[in-house]
Amino acid sequence: MITFEANESLHRAAFTTRFPRPLGEWGEERPWESFTAAAASAPVERSEDVRKAVRALLREGGHKPSGRGKPSSEYLVRAVEEGTLPAINLAVDVCNLVSWQSGLPMSVVDLERAEAPLAVRLGGAEDEYVFNASGQTIRLAGLLCLWDAAGPCANAVKDSHRTKTGEATLETCTVIWGPASHAEQVERATAWSIELLGAAGAEAKALRSRE
Repeated sequence: MITFEANESLHRAAFTTRFPRPLGEWGEERPWESFTAAAASAPVERSEDVRKAVRALLREGGHKPSGRGKPSSEYLVRAVEEGTLPAINLAVDVCNLVSWQSGLPMSVVDLERAEAPLAVRLGGAEDEYVFNASGQTIRLAGLLCLWDAAGPCANAVKDSHRTKTGEATLETCTVIWGPASHAEQVERATAWSIELLGAAGAEAKALRSRE
């Protein structure tokens, strides 16, 4: 279960995935040949309308969704076009594929590295976290974030290094940062993610939400 701060602009969507073996043992196995091949039969499609709606959602709390603060889904579009997006692991690759195709930013965290309970709420003026192995930080003021008992750990721009997946990961939680105005797109993206993970041999299911 995950608690969502009262927010009429965010469509609540999250799911957990349990893998039968650690992510590091999956090698290059993927339920698709390439991003472009998977897009041919995808149930979702990104659009300028979705891009604007996502930015509007992130802007509500005071975050500026541009430059280094732009939604991760926008970064993915450019990375795929330039051929610079690396394969990471099954959990992250499914997240990236669906986010790229839908235009909706998504986060995935290792549940063994996170501390229950999980909640979604805005970051405060002094909140920040390290988002990569180099120690770089992102300020979280006014930005919708996933929180665990230890603090903020993911958002629509950059996820925390503290709870990122690794070779030993067996269970994850994925959050789709979708605007309520595009609820159908969010639901289709969630269902497609669960379908892709299931096709690869993992068990994914939607999380219940509460205020």
